[in-house]
Amino acid sequence: MVNGVEGKAWVKNATAKRVALLASIPPEFLIPADIFPAESELDVIKFPKESKWFTAEELDITSTSASALLEKIATGVWTAEEVTTAFCKRAAAAHQLTNCLSDAFFHEAIESAKALDDHLRIMGKTVGPLHGLPISLKDNFNIIGKDSTVGFTSWVDDPATYNSTLVDLLREAGAVLYVKSNVPTAMMMAETVNNVFGRTLNPLNRALTSGGSSGGESALIAFGGSPLGVGTDIGGSLRIPAACTGIFTLRPSFGRFPTLRARSGLAGQEAVNSVNGPMGKTLDDIELFSRVIVGLEPWLHDPKCLPIPWRSVQPKARLKLGVLWHDGMVTPTPPVQRALRETVEKLKEAGHEIVDWHPTLHSHALNILGRMFLADGGKSVRNILEPTEEPFRPEMEAYSDAQELNVHAMWQLQMERTELLKKFLDQWTSHDGLDAILCPTTPYSSVEHGKFKHIGYTGVFNIVDYSAVSFPCGITVDENIDVVTSTHAPLSDLDKEIQSEYDKHAVHGMPVSLQLVARRLEEEKVLQMARTILQAL
Repeated sequence: MVNGVEGKAWVKNATAKRVALLASIPPEFLIPADIFPAESELDVIKFPKESKWFTAEELDITSTSASALLEKIATGVWTAEEVTTAFCKRAAAAHQLTNCLSDAFFHEAIESAKALDDHLRIMGKTVGPLHGLPISLKDNFNIIGKDSTVGFTSWVDDPATYNSTLVDLLREAGAVLYVKSNVPTAMMMAETVNNVFGRTLNPLNRALTSGGSSGGESALIAFGGSPLGVGTDIGGSLRIPAACTGIFTLRPSFGRFPTLRARSGLAGQEAVNSVNGPMGKTLDDIELFSRVIVGLEPWLHDPKCLPIPWRSVQPKARLKLGVLWHDGMVTPTPPVQRALRETVEKLKEAGHEIVDWHPTLHSHALNILGRMFLADGGKSVRNILEPTEEPFRPEMEAYSDAQELNVHAMWQLQMERTELLKKFLDQWTSHDGLDAILCPTTPYSSVEHGKFKHIGYTGVFNIVDYSAVSFPCGITVDENIDVVTSTHAPLSDLDKEIQSEYDKHAVHGMPVSLQLVARRLEEEKVLQMARTILQAL
């Protein structure tokens, strides 16, 4: 701790919470000291297999997709208890190596799994479509009796008295909830760090960020500690962490999945709606979650959910894709440029039509997004920090300095946003028959801690509320190829800074992700198109 702050309430709360979290891990799930990786060992992805600490069955279970797990549980190959126990152990290991959790309730989860096994044995059928599947949740989803600190020390030991609507639906479907994952303060940063739990590390390379704000989820899933997780996205908080760790996610339009009764650091801010979505290792698992949740008719439980059943979409043999090579503000770093270029070439070879998407409106859209986030002058965040005298983290300087908009100014800003939506739609329809935009998810593969500086590639699509999938495209960073050229002409001062900070050695071997964006409420279509693109790759 910083000198002179040890006695502060925020420090005491944070220390007590971290101690309690570690104490919640059963002794049998603590990594033995003689095999614990040294801090200098950056890649811990292979630890479960190479350490010999996990049994062959535990490795088999935790390496199986969510879709396949459901089948094996339903047919009795594995019990829900066996599956849950294996993922609890691997999640515990993930936390010890990456600091990815905010809560763990393993004993309760295993008891729930036993009850599901009893039901299947006695009744001869599963409870629901997610019977026995462990699902991890981002910290802001409320579970009765559990904290949702959202990275604030004043919300430590403030357990929820009600469940988020999604929590009730997941349990109704037979899912087993066992952990909650770490987030940045207020969930408003692209890296996962806060004063309660500290920083979450990327299991592929612990010197790099796992992204944010769903960075605890991305680290957990990439490590194999969860077969399927749920995060949220208001400016890229699903897609950025998915890209930093090489997993899949879907950012849906507002209204497809229930968001009711989740906790927020900007509660009541609805100019830009937060959405939640699945994170996983396969596109099939992302579609599984989406189909199941919509099939539970969430509009009967959440008044803001739209009554749109899951729709069947016929795959198109030939897609028309607009390619966003850069967003007019920041050039993608060299490996992302190469990934986009090589992906486009493969799509052309597969017969798909490619046109350029010009970022005419992107800087304006990102400007509107930032002004909406800061419209309350930072009061929401400040009011949550004050009870424990917790300081603003340096990453949140914009919130500490923000000026509040009056009601009239906010109305004018929303009119400005509506006009931008119309212009964006007009640009889309000007490309006759355009199916989707293909673009970077972020300028980075991942980046060293503290250096993530641009959310323009994701945040723009929050403003227009378009459906988007982030997917690993099969390309990894090669330090021998992916270099900044001397001819690079920066698009901005920020672009110049990001390119100068790019370290090809630091990110060597990291996976690169791209983003596919469809129009609003086209979740089924964007998933099907992503499948088509993966086939071409």
